[in-house]
Parts: sequence; structure tokens; C-alpha cells
Amino acid sequence: MAAISLISQQREYAIWVVYSSIQADGQLIEMAEKPYDAEVMLQELLAKYPNLLAGDQIDDVIPRRWLLISREAPLTYDDSNSNRWAVDHLFLDQDAVPTLVEVKRSSNADVRRKVVGQMLDYAANAVVYWPVDEIKRIFESTCKAQNIDPDTAIRDFLDASDEPEMFWQRAKSNIEDGKIRMLFVADEIPGELRRIVEFLNSQMDRAEVLAVEIKQYTGQDLKSLIPRVIGKTEVATTKKESKAPSRQWDEDSFFQELESRKGLEASNIARKIYEWSKGKLPRPYWGNGRHDGSYFPILDHKDTSYYPIALWTYGKVEIQFQSLKTRPPFDSEVKRREFMDRLNQVPGINIAEDRITRRPNIPFSVFKDEAALRQFLETLDWAVREIMAS
Repeated sequence: MAAISLISQQREYAIWVVYSSIQADGQLIEMAEKPYDAEVMLQELLAKYPNLLAGDQIDDVIPRRWLLISREAPLTYDDSNSNRWAVDHLFLDQDAVPTLVEVKRSSNADVRRKVVGQMLDYAANAVVYWPVDEIKRIFESTCKAQNIDPDTAIRDFLDASDEPEMFWQRAKSNIEDGKIRMLFVADEIPGELRRIVEFLNSQMDRAEVLAVEIKQYTGQDLKSLIPRVIGKTEVATTKKESKAPSRQWDEDSFFQELESRKGLEASNIARKIYEWSKGKLPRPYWGNGRHDGSYFPILDHKDTSYYPIALWTYGKVEIQFQSLKTRPPFDSEVKRREFMDRLNQVPGINIAEDRITRRPNIPFSVFKDEAALRQFLETLDWAVREIMAS
């Protein structure tokens, strides 16, 4: 389905944007903007489809993913443990950054100044009175209501991160450091709120303040939801990046950290993959993550940089389908699927179908068997040959 902007016209201060949806049978269906019937509808959609928060627009290098902690997450304002407020949604992203979401319809007068004061109240008290144990308890209650095992939900979400306990410890550190994200969500972000958001985001070093406009278009039996992030100015982004604490990893620090966290065996396995990479993907890139060290071996071929794998100090190797999908020959899903199928033939590897555009990870422990490691490296040899032949 393709959404194509056809007409934008203004009449009596209201703007109608008409979209068309081209169906499989070639039929063109006109779709017009439609307000949400109630705020609760947009709140329910965000809980069910967190990707509406447009994590790829918030961070286009490493798109944000969202773990719903709770709707109507309770928040106190003193040591009495009595709840005064409830945040519309509380999410954690994959780096365990708490993300507070307030939803308003554009027709609600509170979407302008009042909601800003409300959100700042939430954020100021969250960093003082929201211990990570309480957030974890709220998350477990949410999972229980949905008949979901909390540990399974965390592990499925992490995808490329540490064990659940490390994730919660990272959330604790973020809260203590005041590293949080505030998102104002509405069907239309008025100019007054836009200016406030841009100002706050440019002034705050640790916290991030953004607005997400999610317009709804309908036509016949179809509905399209189109999110747009507001507030990410170049000045604010540059300022935050310059203030963000980081650590420049190198070969020695990477393997020391890996051995400390995952043991000598994991470090030795990673070292063998590292030695293989020096001859096949010869340009090293060492990450500068605050918590986790990373190593990306790169092959530069015909003005394009390829990094099919990445090694991490939390004891896993990532397969970089997310970056490969934009580079030949793996921009073809058929070729990416062949790569995935070859990997899945290695004993202990089982990459799910829905990871074909993401960054599935494999624990180093899978390669304790020398035969499995050899087959894995042979598969990577095949991938390099395919790149060179493209």
C-alpha cells in the first residue's frame, strides 16, 4: 500500500489533506484527514502499536524501540507513596531511557501551555520518587494483566542488549542521571506547543523533549496513521551529542570488559571472530557507548561501507540486516533471506522471520562447539564474497 499526497488546500483556517491508497488490484482510494473521536482512542493505539511514536525519526541512526511499562502509570510527589498523578503512558526504550507520554487531541485547550507544566511536574518528580523497583513492579503488573511472562517480554524486547537485570540497572542509572524523554502526542501540534518544545529541547542537556503529531486518514474501510516528530532541531541535537558521556573503546578495553562480564570462554570466542574479521572486513570501528563496548568490522567496496556483523561486550554478535537491507546485494530480500537461511543452518542459531530487517543477536556461547564456529565463519565468508561480486 502506498500513500501519496495529492491535494493540500486551506479553507476557513482548517486544512484538509487528501491522500490516496493504491490497492493490489490497482484501485485508487481517496483518504481524507479525520480527527480522532476521543483521546482514549489515540491512547489505546499507542499502547497497542508503540511504533507510532516514530522511533526512526527520533533517532535515525539507531531507531528507538519501545517497551510499554504501563498506561496510566501512577506517580507520587512526596515520600508518602500516595499517588497524585498518572502519566498517560510510560515506555522504556532499548537503552532503558524512561519515556513519558502525554496524549491530547488538538481540540483540547490543554494541548498548549497547561500540558507542558503537567509534563514538567511528572518529570521532576519521576527522577526523585520513581525508584526502578517500582517501575519494574508496574511493568510486571501490566504483563500479568495480559498473561505475559515479564522476563520473556524483556528478553524478546532487548534483541541486542544485556540480560534483564542489567536493563533494569541501566534504567536506574538513567533516572538518577535525569536522562529521560518527554513526548507530547496529538493529532495536530499547535504552533505554540511546537515553539515551547523546541525551546525546552534546546535548553536541556540530559532530558529530551519532543512532540509527535499522529494524523489519521480514512477512506472506505481503510485507515492510515502518519506520525511526524517535532522538536529535533540541529542545534538541540548537536548540543546533546556534545554533552553525552561516552567511552572510546579499543581492542584491549573491549576484550577486558567482555571477559569481566561474560568470562574467558566468551572472550576467546569473540577473539577468534575478531581475528577472522581482520582479513575479510579490514577497517575496524570501535564504538563509544557509555555502558557497552562494540566492534564493527567494515569492508569498503565501491564507495559503500559494509558491516555485516558487530561484536558487543554483553556477550553477543549481531547480524546487521538493518544496514545490509540498504546495500547491494542484500538490498534484495531474497539475498538477505539466503544469508539468514545459511546462518540458521549453524547449530544453535535460530533467527526468526521477523528479524530479516533488524539486528538479531547470537550469544558467543553458541560457538563453544568449534564446528559451529567454523560453519558460522564460512557463512560470513560467503557473505563477503557476495558483497565483492555485487
